Amino acid sequence: MRLEWIEDILAVLDSGSLIRASERRYLTQSAFTRRMRHIEEALGTPLLDRSRKPVTLLPGVKRLEPELRRTATQLRRLNDELRVSAGSGGRPLSFACLHAITAVFSPVIVQTLTQKEEGAVKVRSGNRDECLLQLMAGEIDFAVIYEIPEEQSPTTHKAFETVSLGADILVPVCEERLSDQITEGDIPVVRYPSDVFLGGVFDRNVAPRMPTGYRLVTKAETALTLATLQFVLSGIGMAWIPLSLAAAYLEAGQLVRMDHLFPAQDLGIVAVRLTEGAQRLDDRIWQSLIELRNLVHVSQPLPNGQTASV
Repeated sequence: MRLEWIEDILAVLDSGSLIRASERRYLTQSAFTRRMRHIEEALGTPLLDRSRKPVTLLPGVKRLEPELRRTATQLRRLNDELRVSAGSGGRPLSFACLHAITAVFSPVIVQTLTQKEEGAVKVRSGNRDECLLQLMAGEIDFAVIYEIPEEQSPTTHKAFETVSLGADILVPVCEERLSDQITEGDIPVVRYPSDVFLGGVFDRNVAPRMPTGYRLVTKAETALTLATLQFVLSGIGMAWIPLSLAAAYLEAGQLVRMDHLFPAQDLGIVAVRLTEGAQRLDDRIWQSLIELRNLVHVSQPLPNGQTASV
């Protein structure tokens, strides 16, 4: 089945007649009718109900609409990937980021790579373990993830090579009205599950340093950092969010930093590639990432009026 055949069939399905379908396909009615007959001959089966006016598709063909649309989408995507691969001499460059990094820092990385490389760059988003698994499986060329400075990490294994791109801070923030209500006692919070990276960071590095007199009461839980941010903006509770993601809302006065009361946690941003094998990232592209060091940073006033540039 050819893509243009599927598109012709869908044009009839969407428009309801051969006349309007021919207009959609920028053909005369006679030329489009000949094309439909050619498709029927090539497939060896009728597609049109010519006993009705206007002529339209047979009921059995209409029932295949979901499969036709799905196949058309897949074929278009495949055609695009083949064109990109042919033009660049291989498959498109791809990398994966944690959700928060995708939202804030990936545009800088994509801009750098597209300026130096021909073809498209594919960006995936996921939890840290998912990013590393995709890297080891050869599904991506490199990953950009958070790490805890001076903490043992899977990326210290000899199978990986890392380069530091910058830093971030996991800070407690809440909606302005809620900040006025936070006193000792129960504090409503939005949490990350313990089995995702930021949830583990909170459990290991933040919770043990919580001041006495406060009890965190979970109001919502989600693995998506962007969803957590929206929950906080809605006033549901306080949450620990990467400063890079919260910075614009802090500057606008929609959120308030609470690390004058509660602990924050430094985060490192690193790019990771395999050290060897067929999927090892090209040295020239890796050098482009190394040149990004110190370009990825966060700068935001601290509660006491000082400035943090991390």
